[in-house]
Amino acid sequence: MNKFLRRVSFLIFLSSFCNISFAQNIIQEYEPVKNDSIRIGKGENDFLPLIQSGYTLMLPEDKAINGVLIFLEDSGYDKKNMNAKQVYNQAYKKGFAVLSVSTEIPFDFYFSKTSIRSTHNLIREAFLKHNLPNKNIIFLGASLVGHRAMRYIKFMKEIAFQFQLNIKGIVICNFTLDWTRKWYQHNRDIRINQIDLWEPTFINYLLETHLNGTPKTNPESYHNFSSYSYFDEKNRNISVYKNYAVRAYIEPAIKYKLKNQLRTLYENNSTDIVGFLAELELAGNENTELIVIQPKDNPAPVKNTQSTWDAINKDELMDWILKQVEK
Repeated sequence: MNKFLRRVSFLIFLSSFCNISFAQNIIQEYEPVKNDSIRIGKGENDFLPLIQSGYTLMLPEDKAINGVLIFLEDSGYDKKNMNAKQVYNQAYKKGFAVLSVSTEIPFDFYFSKTSIRSTHNLIREAFLKHNLPNKNIIFLGASLVGHRAMRYIKFMKEIAFQFQLNIKGIVICNFTLDWTRKWYQHNRDIRINQIDLWEPTFINYLLETHLNGTPKTNPESYHNFSSYSYFDEKNRNISVYKNYAVRAYIEPAIKYKLKNQLRTLYENNSTDIVGFLAELELAGNENTELIVIQPKDNPAPVKNTQSTWDAINKDELMDWILKQVEK
């Protein structure tokens, strides 16, 4: 009898899952990959091939669309909307579309206005072609996905495009806001040589190339590129984000980073995010929230930005989003 009941329960669950899946319309619009590459270092083999530019859109077919969740993901190295997929079911249940957009640049930091314009054109195309409502827009993301969102929002504040998103809020998850601090972090990583140096070398090369020097030789360029910087006394970019609802997730993983990477609290994205929230409140933003992922909340053996995003309670996150759009 127990086996029978368990089988019936499983079939009911499977049926419910299938119904949800079939009610989701997944649309993919990507350009063919160009036969070209970009330089990512000084070595003769330091190149990465271009990736697919385009977007993936999840539409709830049987519900009115109440808003849109946007992820600026990398179609190649983020495995096409990998993070966006984690909120499909929650978004579907609440009548939200989920849009994941990629440029052709792998690991795109949005140094170039061309990349941001490309992203804007893809977003505009998706909204117009699929009749998405321009309301209750929330940007979400960990790692570069979140950084791109911050860069895109700043760019759109500065350029008077006719099509502008009605952004309600931002969900930021364990990524770098202060690129001055990040450069020094990677400079130390390279100096003490205790971890795989591919990422520190790659990122510092890009920063020094595209920001025309180091934080020592060109600090203003780093301040302008950073959404927040402890070293920028003006904190010039805080006003860009002060009117949005902001929920931030951090996972300091202090013991893990000390033991496995010999990194200190200065080499931690949590430092940026806490500082950013403090400056938002000083600027008058009363709708910010900090969620700290504790060791008990995330059993993943490897601690990084992706594992932090994976550990987030997506149902509770969706509840927060709904509270913002109802205001």
